[in-house]
Amino acid sequence: MVRVLEVHDLEKNFGGVVAAHNITVNVEEGETIGIIGANGAGKTTFVNMVTGYLPPSSGSIEFLGNNVVGLNPRDVTKLGLCRSFQVPQVFLSETVFDNMLVAYGIAERTGWGLFTPLHTEEREEKVDAHLKRYQISEYRDTAASALPQGVRKLLDIAMATVRNPKLIMLDEPTSGISAEEKFGLMDIIMKALREEDTTVMFIEHDMEIVERFVQRVWAFYQGEIICDAPTAAAMIDEKVREFVIGQEYHPAHVEGGSNA
Repeated sequence: MVRVLEVHDLEKNFGGVVAAHNITVNVEEGETIGIIGANGAGKTTFVNMVTGYLPPSSGSIEFLGNNVVGLNPRDVTKLGLCRSFQVPQVFLSETVFDNMLVAYGIAERTGWGLFTPLHTEEREEKVDAHLKRYQISEYRDTAASALPQGVRKLLDIAMATVRNPKLIMLDEPTSGISAEEKFGLMDIIMKALREEDTTVMFIEHDMEIVERFVQRVWAFYQGEIICDAPTAAAMIDEKVREFVIGQEYHPAHVEGGSNA
């Protein structure tokens, strides 16, 4: 099995505030990992450091054997490590098709690529195939500003995966999505990412989503990982129940997550 990500002794301090402390974790190819914890626990700080948006104070981060500490987000993305954001990063005035076209244009740009046309037959075929994979083809000619929230999330993730990344980090993919829609949305996302052989990590506050779709859980508390365990074990871990999910939560014990 290929080790995709290795993080050792990661630390991040903001003045006298410790945002991340002694984080050492590994990610193997094909895993689906859920990152849980209260607001301010260090989850997004961790993701920002791994993806190049925030430099660590100390520690090491290796992606497929490459040291990514000090690289900017674009260079990290080129290596095959991508992310999406809690608030979709899309061009609201542009159509779904044009958003995807721009994403492909940026991903494939080299040298004087700024002066090459966005609209090529090959690229348009790639866009249509990607829209189909994420089940948003019917919105092809709709402006992003007019999309339902769930579709906008799918567009954001579709744009983030145009490079067919080896690893993607999703920041609260079901945030703002209704209870009726959340499982269907995640089914689409996970199916598409599996088709692309992408290893998945995502921050999530909804424990029903975590139990259904995740194989392994990292629970953050005050900048540290207090539990790294298979999902069913993490849901009954005393520290996780005390500091993250609450004693009143009753796990469904979905062994190993869903393969939907």
